[in-house]
Parts: sequence; C-alpha cells; structure tokens
Amino acid sequence: MRAQPGRGDGVRAVVLEEIGRPALVREVELIEPRAGEVRVRMLASGVCHSDLHVRDGEWDRPTPIVMGHEGAGVVDAIGPGVTSPPVGELVALSWLIPCGVCRSCRRGRIWECPDSPSYRHTLSDGETAFRGVRSYCAIATMAEASVVPAAAAIPLPDGVDPGAAALIGCCVTTGVGAVLKTAAVPAGSSVAVIGLGGVGLSVVMGAVLANASRIVAIDRMEAKLESARSMGATDGLLAADDPGDTAAALRDLTDGGPDFVFEAIGRPSTVELAISSLPVGGTAVLVGMTPIGERAAFEVFPFVDGARRIIGSNYGSAEPAIDFPRYARWAVEGRLPVERLIDRRIRIDDIEDAFAQMRAGRYVRQVIEF
Repeated sequence: MRAQPGRGDGVRAVVLEEIGRPALVREVELIEPRAGEVRVRMLASGVCHSDLHVRDGEWDRPTPIVMGHEGAGVVDAIGPGVTSPPVGELVALSWLIPCGVCRSCRRGRIWECPDSPSYRHTLSDGETAFRGVRSYCAIATMAEASVVPAAAAIPLPDGVDPGAAALIGCCVTTGVGAVLKTAAVPAGSSVAVIGLGGVGLSVVMGAVLANASRIVAIDRMEAKLESARSMGATDGLLAADDPGDTAAALRDLTDGGPDFVFEAIGRPSTVELAISSLPVGGTAVLVGMTPIGERAAFEVFPFVDGARRIIGSNYGSAEPAIDFPRYARWAVEGRLPVERLIDRRIRIDDIEDAFAQMRAGRYVRQVIEF
C-alpha cells in the first residue's frame, strides 16, 4: 500500500520522558510516511547499552523520546517516491542515516558522517515520526511501528530470524565490522577482546571470520567466557581486580601481547588496560562507548617508541546497504551465529527490568519481541 498523508495511528512504545527517570510504555501517535519514508511494523528490538546510557543520564538526549536503535521489522507502508524497500520486505534498521553531502559522505566514509539526522533524533527534514516525541537515532525501534527514512531500512535475505536481524542493525555490525573493516585484522593475528556483551562477542565472531590464530576473551563473568569459547575464542581470561594482573596474564597468553586488543565495554579503566597490554607494533581498537566526558590516560614514551596504535571504531565502519545483507547471509549459512547472542526474549513491558538486568551484567543480549 502507498500511504497517504494523514493523522496516523496510535502505537505502544517505550518513551523516555526525562533523562535519568524510568522509561514508560505508552501509546504515541505515529505519522503516515511521507516522501522518502517508510513505515516499519517492528518485529524485534535489541536492548543495547547505548539505550541504558541515555536512560541513566550518562548521555544527554532530547526528551520526550521513543527509545531503541537496534531493530528489524516488515515494511507495511511506503511514502511517495519510494521504490525500495517494497511493502512486505523484512528490513534491519540502520541507526546512522548519512547526510550525503558532508566531507565524510563524499569520501564514501558514511559511518563518519557528523550531520546525520540520527544525531538530531528526527526524520531527515527535522520533523518527528511521533507527534511531539522524537525517535532515538531517527529509527525508534522500541515501538510497535516506526516511520523512518527509506535509506535506513535495509532489505535482508530470506530466512533470517527477526531477532538476529535486529542485532545486525547494531551490535553485530559494530563488532564484526570493527575486526573486518576498521582494523582489517590479517589472518594469523592474535586478538584479545575485553568485555563480552553483544558487541564483544560479535568481535569474537569477527576474529573467527578473520582467521585469527589466537582469540583471548576477557570478562569478569565465567559464563560469558564460556559463551566466547563456544563462538570460537581459543582462550578465556577471567579479569583480575588489578588491571596490571590482567595485562600480565594476557601478555603471557599471547607471547608478549596480542597484535590487536578490542575494548568493547566503554570504561576508562578497560581502555587503559587495552593500551597497556599492547606489544611493540600492537593496535588497540576502541569500540565501547564511554559516558560523555570520561577520559583515559597512557604513558606516551613507550607508546610512541613501540610504534603502537589506537583506532576508534564507530559502527564497525558500516556501509549498511552492503554490510547488513552480507552479515545476514553469513548468519543464514551458519558462519555468523548471531542468534546465539540472544539469551533473553522479552515483551515491551519488561523494559525497565531489562535495564536492571543490564546494570547487573546479566545476559548477553535481551531482545524485545513484538
């Protein structure tokens, strides 16, 4: 069906009315898709740590706002001029919609776009998809339906589980892409991964795809080490209370230090651990997002003297129209076991409990099913 301009429909959604306060599940009015937009009936939405950063006030975002930025669903209406995706298509939603005109976009590095409407949490022209309420990262996946720019809705091949499709929209692309695209890890390299949530385990899977010779998974929870081993990590290292002890143990496991250390938590202490663990010529890849304003420190002389490197990886250097279908095919083929990241499936009303579980470090990835 081609949507006509109109008042829109009421849908249930997770709405954050005030930063640092509990999120509410309530009805909001969704507009009809306009030119260049599509309406997506949501099937699944991941609960990502970025959502918790906003919920708990560690990142400042405009409110009220419909939460969620990791989702998948079926297109059920299109606006004028939209030829793709068609109605009925399963899509994963990209939380970064490039502006198309900035320096980064002109260079084809769309993951670096600083002027994406995603950062304004609106549609491309500044309007809101929900009457009087913004959409987190312009896609608002924690809602029964959402209106998004057509460029954000990436068609996927048949056979993909909707929950897995949702994770491809954020954590899988962020982690796998950090290995294969941002760092371009060569075959035979040694890799360490600090933090084994959805992104960290996706880094592990990416290191397997890159044919890394040794993959050391690091976390404070033994159960997460077991998950990492089951996904291809060669070693599990239980993090010590003293970061220096953890770094020493990691160096012992990897002949003086791993070629690449991926930090997938977003804490200054673990960023510093990643950098301090590097051998001569080693690379720290910072994937986790810290609370805004946090700083980390390192000793400069050995860093420079040892030709060490730090790389920031945003969204796994994603080109969603290319990378999402590729990762989805690998998931269907069994090369990328995305569904194994999902260890709790919940309903939309369980969102505050899901945030509490995340604070406690439980579960790899919780997914809301609609």
